[in-house]
Amino acid sequence: MLRIEKVPVDEIYVPTARRKTLHPDTVRILAEDILENGMKTPIQVRRDGSRYVLVEGLHRLEAAKWLGETTIEAYLVQARKH
Repeated sequence: MLRIEKVPVDEIYVPTARRKTLHPDTVRILAEDILENGMKTPIQVRRDGSRYVLVEGLHRLEAAKWLGETTIEAYLVQARKH
């Protein structure tokens, strides 16, 4: 079973190809939902040296940033590099 960790938001690298899929309206709506109900599903990251690389959860990460969060709950996964 995967373990949830608190990860510093500023240590998460978002690959360029993944950034292109960002929809600002989705981030705003998700941020409002997180304020009301909390984060339901942690994001997924993998380790790459001293940083984390986002695997899944771009809109949740951006919503957390938008809300001023400094950490986010994440599953640390072993994912292949693209």
